[in-house]
Amino acid sequence: MPPFRTSPKGCASKAGARMERRNDMDAVSPAEIMAAAGARELRDGETIVVGLGLPQVAVVLAKRTHAPGLTSILEIGVANMNPIDTPVGLADSRIFYRGTCWSGFLDTLGMSLHRGVVDVGFLGALEVDCYGNINTTLLKEDGRVRYFNGSAGGNDVASLAKRVIIIMRHEKRKFPLAVTHLTSPGFVGGKSRETLGLRGGGPSRVITDKAILGFDPGTHAAALLSVHPGVKIEEVVENTGFPLKVAGQIPVTPLPTAEELRLLREEIDPRRVYLR
Repeated sequence: MPPFRTSPKGCASKAGARMERRNDMDAVSPAEIMAAAGARELRDGETIVVGLGLPQVAVVLAKRTHAPGLTSILEIGVANMNPIDTPVGLADSRIFYRGTCWSGFLDTLGMSLHRGVVDVGFLGALEVDCYGNINTTLLKEDGRVRYFNGSAGGNDVASLAKRVIIIMRHEKRKFPLAVTHLTSPGFVGGKSRETLGLRGGGPSRVITDKAILGFDPGTHAAALLSVHPGVKIEEVVENTGFPLKVAGQIPVTPLPTAEELRLLREEIDPRRVYLR
């Protein structure tokens, strides 16, 4: 590429800056798309119970862009934290920075979730099936059972939040027809939440590194809402272990904006602990 010409008005520097921004956008990672997509699902003024990892990254991104009035709560009872360094666990005190409340599990689960004031539960998962049921407890592989963290507050969040957003990698083994173990309920057996006796609204979105899924309001089965740039619909279907509803023209998931990328890379997770 020939060098940019300079001019008295600095056109070359402006063109160079535009080229740098375009190159940055070309190098957007799936994790950055997931974080930005998760942030855009959150509305200003909502109350959210959030886990660590990409859910936390997405919430911080939303608060620093379009939703500064979000109230975010960790399971352990810390609210409205605004970390300036990337925490690596719930016991990492860096995540408590500028929190407005330090209480405990009982307050989060009882005074918030069971009282019905939580708008969004933001969760990760080992497995999710076609009705949005979540497994975070165990996997069976080669005749062996591997145990993981289990529910913690996940069941309460999935049962009681007004809507639930799940974020996870998109692999066929992670999207079975039925979860290996039902840790946190979605639309169990395709039944409505009212029929199941659950007060929360159930799963709303599943955000993966390939696509965004929603749930059909009639059948409660998973449906494809968008595919990420460069991902084909066939690739998503092939990597899903249950029949995935694909209706009409499927749009492409919007890329993060230049400002969203700057926040993710320079402020929220500069060491790429979660944005790998």
